[in-house]
This record gives sequence, structure tokens and C-alpha cells, in this order.
Amino acid sequence: MTTKVSADISAVHMPGDIAGRLVDPKAYGQWDQLQQDLTWLRREMPLSVAAAEGYDPFWMVTKYNDIQEIGRQPGIFANNGARKTLIDRNFAQRAEAIEAEGGRAVNRSLLTMDAPVHMRYRLVTAAQFAPKGVKVLEEDIRGLAREAIDAMEGRDEIDFLNAVSHRFPLRVILSLLGLPRSDEDMLLAMTQRFFNPRDEELAGEQTGNSIGATANHDILHEMYDYFAAIVANRRANPTSDVASVIANSTINGELITEADAVSYYLTIATAGHDTTASSTAGAVWALAERPEEFAKVKADRSLIPSLVNEAIRWTSPVNHFMRTALADYELRGQQIRAGDWLMLSYPSANRDEDIFEAPFEFRVDRQPNPQMAFGFGAHVCLGQHLAKLEMGVFFDELFNRVEHVELAGEPKRIDSISVGGIKRLPVRYKLAG
Repeated sequence: MTTKVSADISAVHMPGDIAGRLVDPKAYGQWDQLQQDLTWLRREMPLSVAAAEGYDPFWMVTKYNDIQEIGRQPGIFANNGARKTLIDRNFAQRAEAIEAEGGRAVNRSLLTMDAPVHMRYRLVTAAQFAPKGVKVLEEDIRGLAREAIDAMEGRDEIDFLNAVSHRFPLRVILSLLGLPRSDEDMLLAMTQRFFNPRDEELAGEQTGNSIGATANHDILHEMYDYFAAIVANRRANPTSDVASVIANSTINGELITEADAVSYYLTIATAGHDTTASSTAGAVWALAERPEEFAKVKADRSLIPSLVNEAIRWTSPVNHFMRTALADYELRGQQIRAGDWLMLSYPSANRDEDIFEAPFEFRVDRQPNPQMAFGFGAHVCLGQHLAKLEMGVFFDELFNRVEHVELAGEPKRIDSISVGGIKRLPVRYKLAG
């Protein structure tokens, strides 16, 4: 389904310079300016239209309650396949052609699906990712956390993101899917290239097909081949791992297709670790700049669940999802028409002054903290309970071994419109004797 924005809404167009930054991946790497833009929009134009060169116009939804209102109505606001994230006009045409082809080229994940198909596929692994399902993994996760923190031994400076934070949740996902540790580096590199097609440091070599994308679809064939082999193996030799659950699941009485199983794997194996890694590193970055907050948690480990929630709010690693209106709808006094495209800004929602007291302060004891980094509604993140468990266990182990942490250089955020977060975090630290 193509999108448009109604012709009769010129009065609510945001300033062109802000619209230009909202579609510029480099702006997301320059977090302070982005947050200034979002703060201005929340105050002056909380629901307005962004018209940027090369992109279909879209409504920019900046307020927490408005995003929740949209999330409660998936029958009106659809994910709409490839248009679930912001893509330019040229890539949109290519993406729609890929979707029409079907088969190997399609990344048809939970993120692209709408009702009723979405829930059928979500239920495939609902038990494994429910609180009870992930709780049984806690001891294994604790062992992986300790192993990741071991990388900090024997030195006093490290790039925490790449040496520690990236490795830990990826190893959890490898264990969950039953994949070999020897594939760790390859999967990390694939994830970096897939999520960051426009970050010059992370993208690697790619073709022009990804220039207007928010994910690197040029790597999909390579990823497909890897995961298709896993599907075939788990169908021939099923085990108790999540990869086997997916490969042998049925939808409407029929075995899940190879392409859909591959897409399921791809989502878990990429988003399942990258966002957790960024949120974990985001907490360490914030604590390195705020020794008084570090001291609070060091003295009172009961604050760890609150620290985890604040880290997720603070980092907001998923910058946005798009929705397509399927019917006319009035929101904040504005008339949204069927076919209109909307951007839901989670970093904006997580700094909404109407919801969060002093939203630009990092508080390890923030209560209440209804952060929305996992999304809201029918498409709320399937892996949220696993992510919180991982981070809680990790920080419990980290505070056992680290006495002090500070920045040892300038951290860097990813230049990415869609899945953002951190790409470098140099820290200096002291370990417990």
C-alpha cells in the first residue's frame, strides 16, 4: 500500500530545517541537536508534517500519549510491510517490488506484519519470550554476563560497547537459537551492516540500493543463505532450542515457509541483541558521567531494575516506527486521512515533559518510569522480558566487580534513522581487588 499525506494540511508543516534533519542519519548521531528539535516540536508543533526532499511527507508524532493512542488501534494504523520504517521514494519503489516477488528476497518479520497474521506468528514463540519462559535462562545468562565482564580484567581502559556490551547479549541469542559460538563475529558484522546502511564506519561495502533505506537490504541474500541452512537442519534434526520451535511451527495448519522462518530468525538474531547492547552501554555511559548515580546503585542493588528501565528510556535505541492510516482519523485536532504516513518517535516520547519529571536527567531511582522504548500496543517488543532480565543480571555482576568507571574518550552514537544507539564507548575503570 503506497502512502500520501493529504494536500489540505500545509498549515501544520514543520520548519524545513527540522524536517531535513529527521530524515538525515547523521542527525541521529548528533543526539543533542536531535533532542533540541524534538523538544521544540513537542512544545510548538506536537503533531506536524515533515516534507523533506526525496521522501513522501509524513506526520511526525512526538507526544507520548499520542503514540499510545495510535498503538491502541492497529486496525486503523497499520505497519504496512516495508513502510514500517522511513524509506525514501526511490527505495520505496524497490521495496514494494521485492514484496510483490515474495520468496527469498522478503524480510517478512513480525515488524512488517499486521493483524490477523501478526498475532499468529507472534504466538509461535510467545511462551519462550514470556516472563516465565525467560526466567529459566537466568543462570545461563549469568554465566555469559560474567564471561563478558572478564574482558575487562587485566586492563583499565576498554571500548565497553564493542568489547563487552555487544558480546554479552549476542551470546545469549546464540545460546537461545542453538547457534555455534564460532558464528559470533560473523553475526555481529552482519547485524552492523544490516542496521546501519548509512553509517560510514559500520556499513561496509554496499550498493546504491541501500542509500534510501533504513536497513541494508543488500545483505539479505547473504543472511538468508545462513539462516535457511539452520531451518533445514532443525527440520531434519529438531532440538529443544528456539530455532527448532520456529522451523517446525505451523500457521493455519501448515508448516511455516522457509522464507518466514528465516525472517523470524533474522529478527531475533539482529534486533534481539543489538538494542540490548546499546541500552546496556547507554547506562554505562550515563553512569560514567554521573559518579553519584553509580554510587547509589553500588550501595543499593535493589535499584538495578530501576537502573535498567532508566537505561532503556535514556538510550531509546529504536528511533522510530512508521504507521500508515487505513481510515480517516482525528488526532490532536488534526485530520489524518486514509493513506497518510506517520512517524512514531520513541526518543521524543521518552523525553516527554508531560510524562517524565526532569526528562533530561538520568536517575537510577526514577519512579514512575513508563518508558516506551519497547513500543506500545499489539507490536510491543516480543523480547522485552528477555532484554530486561539480561540487563538486570549483567548489572548485578558488573557492580560486583567494578568500583569506578569514567569516560576515557568521546563516545559516539550511530548515524541511523531507524535502529540507533551507540557505536563506541571508551571507558576507564577500576575493578574490585
